[in-house]
Amino acid sequence: MLNLVLSRLNLAALTDEELQALVGQEQAVTLLPEISAARLVERPVPGPSVSPVLTAEPLPERPWGASPEESRALAALHAEFLAAPATAHGTFYLPTLSEVRHLRAYTLEPDVSGALRWSETPESVGAGWPFLQLLTWLRDRASGLACVLTTSAPHALSPSPGAEVDVHRHPGMGVAELLACHRQHVLRHGRGQKMAPDSDWLRPWQALHALNLSAWERRGLLIGSG
Repeated sequence: MLNLVLSRLNLAALTDEELQALVGQEQAVTLLPEISAARLVERPVPGPSVSPVLTAEPLPERPWGASPEESRALAALHAEFLAAPATAHGTFYLPTLSEVRHLRAYTLEPDVSGALRWSETPESVGAGWPFLQLLTWLRDRASGLACVLTTSAPHALSPSPGAEVDVHRHPGMGVAELLACHRQHVLRHGRGQKMAPDSDWLRPWQALHALNLSAWERRGLLIGSG
């Protein structure tokens, strides 16, 4: 059972690939001696905070983007979502996540939750550039999988999602291409759970977060605050 308190990520329990994806290559090299020593004695190395719940704070609509180039990219991807066609649910701030905390939410019938993710305050060059995420929960888990997550993010997710999440990464793809790929990935496992256009857009993402937390806890990735 997950603790309903703030945890921290155990950097020593991450794979080298996950560590690099999380902090960047340069910082990973800097941390490696400390982490290698900690692994030898099974000592945790505290990293970013991990919240037990995913929350979203609505933001007023305005021109977004940390740079003119990012603003143009956001506007173009938003237009692509609407042309898909998708139902837009607004712009939100995700305070419990690290770095990439801005999100525009969408639903695409019959079974896809969409997200346009970026950061208004990137902590490193290029870290907050917009990317897409598409999520479908499966009707039948006979394959051992619970959901399919397809993303255009340039870097792998870190920590890696749980084994019940079928993750596919297509860096740089636009909405139409990514959606076509996502639907093919879903079809390999059957059908997705239908979503109404006016359904709670956050619930599927909260369920994914909970699924990942369970997997990360089993891997020893979470350090309790107590």
